Amino acid sequence: MGTPDEQLQRYRRSIDNVDAVLIHALAERFKLTQQVGVLKAEHGMPPSDPGREQQQIGRLRRLAEEADLDPEFAEKFLNFVIAEVIHHHERIAGAE
Repeated sequence: MGTPDEQLQRYRRSIDNVDAVLIHALAERFKLTQQVGVLKAEHGMPPSDPGREQQQIGRLRRLAEEADLDPEFAEKFLNFVIAEVIHHHERIAGAE
């Protein structure tokens, strides 16, 4: 097992690895949503899709429950991401 300090360092290394995965996954997600934003702008589609957003929130809440993560937190997180995506889509639409 090691000393408490060694255990703490192992936990912290694991946390650092998970943080790196989160950042890379978010970066990939935003690359994809940028492509969606360009497609929407090219075809005059609205920047946001409330129906899709509600589906995603429900889906993420279910995934959170299955993973023993607070679904309220998961929803807040997704709402934050969605707001940023919509902002990007609005900027793209304004540039077209």
